[in-house]
Amino acid sequence: MIAQVALLANGWIPHESRTKESYDILATNPENGRAEKIQCKTIRRRTDRGNDFVIYARKGDATTYDLADADWFIGVLADDGEVPRVFLLENTCQSEYWSVESRLAANGWRELSIALDRTLQAAA
Repeated sequence: MIAQVALLANGWIPHESRTKESYDILATNPENGRAEKIQCKTIRRRTDRGNDFVIYARKGDATTYDLADADWFIGVLADDGEVPRVFLLENTCQSEYWSVESRLAANGWRELSIALDRTLQAAA
């Protein structure tokens, strides 16, 4: 739900799936108007890497997601007592995505606000 709110707040239009798919959310990208597949994952902090952010990106059968499975990953960081943070990353077919917090944007982690802007929804 947090991922869907973040997508809505950033101009995406999430669609509900009626069938079991390899992705979690199908959403219309506001930048190109295309429906794109998004896989949701939890962001974990790697204590053995100085609390770097990591998303483990393997399917249930331990294989990585290819581009037929998902165009994007959306990672949700939900630390106890904190407002969740949401990041959108392009699928580059890796088994894990990680970054030092100070270099998230430089490493392609685009933070999505969860604050709703009703003008974005009205324009869509």
